[in-house]
This record gives sequence, structure tokens and C-alpha cells, in this order.
Amino acid sequence: MADDIKPRIRVANTAKKGELVEVKTLVTHPMESGQRKDDSGKLVPRLIVNSLAVTYNGKPVMNLKIEPAISANPYLSFFVKVEESGTLKLTWTDDEKNSWTAESKIEVT
Repeated sequence: MADDIKPRIRVANTAKKGELVEVKTLVTHPMESGQRKDDSGKLVPRLIVNSLAVTYNGKPVMNLKIEPAISANPYLSFFVKVEESGTLKLTWTDDEKNSWTAESKIEVT
């Protein structure tokens, strides 16, 4: 399954100093809650993306804890205030400690 996980990020490439920039992100992941049963009646083990860490130029912006109630292929949108040019980095982590990263550069004018 790890080969099927694809984090995506959409954010403006340029911004003005002090501007709030909208970040849209989606990760393809089945998000098994641990409550569903398979065809033989056994519970499918829980396996969800349980956290999202966001940094800008290596400085923490947001650490998000994700619970099983979120849907498969979680999509999130949030805003980041940019004061200088840099790299926005998003790291998704699942219950098995696998992680996937997406990055985007923002040029501040």
C-alpha cells in the first residue's frame, strides 16, 4: 500500500510579505478506522494517517492530530502568513510510522 500513498500540495508560488497564503493538501490513503469487518467477519486493523506536521523554512507552523473519523484521502485547507521566501513542507505520518512529504517553494516579493 505504501506505493499508493501520494501527498499533494497546492499553494501560490508567489506572495507579498505578510500575506496570508491558502494551502490546500490531499493525501491518498484508505484510512481504515479499525471498525470495519472484512468478508470473513474479522475486523480490519486500524491504519490511518494520524498526523500532519507543517513547517516553513524549518520552523513549525502547525502539528495536527488526525482521528479515525476523517474520510479516506483526507483533504485539508488552511492559511499560512509568509514574511520571507522559503519552503513550505508538509509531512503526513500513519499508525505504522510511515511518512510522506510534499514541499512547495514560495517567493515573497
